[in-house]
This record gives sequence, structure tokens and C-alpha cells, in this order.
Amino acid sequence: MRRIVLSALAAFSLASFATPCTTAIINGKHTASGRPLLWKHRDSGFEQNVVRYFSDGRFAYIGLLNAADRAGLEVWAGVNAAGFAIMNSASYNLKPPTDTTSLADREGFVMKLALQNCATLDDFERMLDTLAKPLGVEANFGVIDGEGGCAYYETTNFGWRKIDANDPAVAPHGYVIRTNYSAYGARDEGYGYIRHLAAEKLFHQAAAIDGLSAPFLLQTCSRSLDHALTGVDLREEAKNGATWRTFQDFIPRSSSVSTVVVEGVRTDEPGELATMWTILGFPLTSVATAHWTAGGDALPDLLSPNESGVAPLCELSLALKSRLFPITRGSGERYIRLPALLDSETGVAAPLAEIEEASIARAEEIVERNRREGFDGEAVAEYYAWIDEGLFDLLRRAFPEEAASVRD
Repeated sequence: MRRIVLSALAAFSLASFATPCTTAIINGKHTASGRPLLWKHRDSGFEQNVVRYFSDGRFAYIGLLNAADRAGLEVWAGVNAAGFAIMNSASYNLKPPTDTTSLADREGFVMKLALQNCATLDDFERMLDTLAKPLGVEANFGVIDGEGGCAYYETTNFGWRKIDANDPAVAPHGYVIRTNYSAYGARDEGYGYIRHLAAEKLFHQAAAIDGLSAPFLLQTCSRSLDHALTGVDLREEAKNGATWRTFQDFIPRSSSVSTVVVEGVRTDEPGELATMWTILGFPLTSVATAHWTAGGDALPDLLSPNESGVAPLCELSLALKSRLFPITRGSGERYIRLPALLDSETGVAAPLAEIEEASIARAEEIVERNRREGFDGEAVAEYYAWIDEGLFDLLRRAFPEEAASVRD
């Protein structure tokens, strides 16, 4: 593997940059399904994201990529056929002052290598040790595997520290949350302290009622409109007639581009049964769908790069997002127009929620059947076909103007 990773590092040339994300890992002893969960609410300057399948390593895998990365050099969250899943959040307080390395922003590349080659946390640790230094990273890598492993790796150019979510002394409720700072980093540096607090509040409440699940992460956390510092609840504000509000330091922000949740497997299940849930596009204006590595490269066209290189669902989501953020000059992206999201008649949230429930219900039926009877390729193919036809038809009926603008 050392030859693979070193030669791939030498070939890496795609420019990228990291921006803040909100993430978490939950061990299987504390989730509603008894299986580990991995969550990445992604913020990035790359608005156009796609889902792709790869078979270019030891394991096949599916992942979230920037649409501009046509060569598939970086993966920003994903899962492989062994049930190994990985994501990251950029950390801005780990790099010591003595490290003058200019190499940076290689997190997506490292995650692709991990998905290609790793089955367990031990494999990932050996990979981090084996890669040539400096790594070009400053990140919190969240990882789960098919053997019950669940940990963060606070990683710098020259080393890493493990935060084990299976250790009750570290994670008494079974979960660890990371935004854009690290526990072993410089105090009071980095970003995302308010978002971290918002996630902690949501997780603490959910853990008390055995509610830590994929839908909780997708629908509650990635769409939370509660501000942890000010106490502002934008949903209540909208009910009281508010029109414009500042939109900063909520979990979703104007820079949010996607959400990925991986629901892993129990130790007695094959890794290919792990489910990757994706909200492709701005999480407040898109819907969740599910994917499996065992489904192969026949991913839905709606989430895959089209001839223009973008995913139609992502493009539709961005068109709907413009309703929420119609001011494009100055600091317009910091202000959200609440009726466009939450109005009972004209807002996008209600019809999207109804459409998403149909997608999640269909996917959950497959998840349960896969667990009972083994992977059902025919059911998955039917679900993927429904995404391209039935799901898109529902979106087209709800939002005809935006759907008509989606490129082929």
C-alpha cells in the first residue's frame, strides 16, 4: 500500500480548499438501530457536489465529490464495501507555530486513499503512519468500520491523536462532535464553537430518548434553525411574521453544500450493507436519498455528473436556494428570507419534506430487507430508478420553474 499512496501523492495536483463543517460519530451501542453512524454537514466553496462510485482500489466505494473534480482525485465523505466510512472537518487550531509547511488542503485526497485501502480503524492508523510527511492536512477525520470501531483522528502534517467514541471516559453518551477546532489544539483558536454547542444540545436531547438515528441527523441536525448562543429559533420567528433574519452560526449556513450520513453495520453483517444517505445540494432545499456500494456504478442519474458535469438534484437545490438568499450583492448571503423557506403556502420546506418522506420510507424498507435477507440488488435498482423518475417528477411538479432550468 505504501507504493500506492506515495505514487498517488506525487500525482495529486487538484487545487482545493476547506471550509467549516459540522460533524459527528456515534458508536453502535448508542444508536436506535444498534449500528454506528457518521455525519458530515458540509460547508464549502464548491457548491456543485456529486455522488460517484469507484472500483479503483482494494475496495469498491461510493463518495461525495466536488463536481469540478472530474478525475475523481478527492472524496469528501464516503463508505466502502468493507463497511469502512470516513469524513472530515477542517481544523484551524492544530498546526503548531513551528510547522512552516506550505503543503495543505489534502484531506479529500487522504480520504480517497483510505476508502480505497482500509477495512478497519487499524488499517487507517497504519496508513496515516505510512504516508510520506508532511501530509498536507489539518483535520478531524471521523471514521467508523465494520468491526465496531468509531473514532476521530485529530491529524496534522506529522502526527495524529485518536479520540475513541467507544471509550466511556471520552464519550459517555457514545458520540463525539467536531466542528472546526480540535480538542488537542490550541485553546480558543479555530471556528465552530457555536455550531458545536447547537449540535451538542440536539444530540443530548436525542440520546435521552434513544433517538440517535440517520433521520435525526439528516432532518433535525442538518436543518436546525436554533441558534445556540442567542436562543433565536427561526421557525418561531417565521410563525410570528418575520421576513428577513441574519443567518450566521446556525448548523446550516449559506455556505452549506451537502450532508452525508453513513449508517454502518453490526459486526455480524457484511460491510456492503452499510447505507450512505446524502442530501445533495443546500440541505434546506434538497431531499435525502440512500446508496449502497453493492449497488455498483448504477447510481441514480439525478445525483451523478451529467453531460454538463453537474448533478441535476444539486442544481435544482441551488436554484431553490436562490429563493432563500435573493440578495446577491454585498453581504446578501448573510440574510435569509424566511417566508421563502417556511411560509405554509409558498415556502419550499413543506413540499420538500413531503417528498423526502417518500424517499426515506422507500429506502428504509430496503435497509430492513437487506438486513433480514441479504443485499437485494433488484430492490435497490428499482429504488434508484424511482429516484430518477418518480422523485424527480415530484420535484418537477412542486417546483416547475426551477426544474425546467436544470441542465441536461
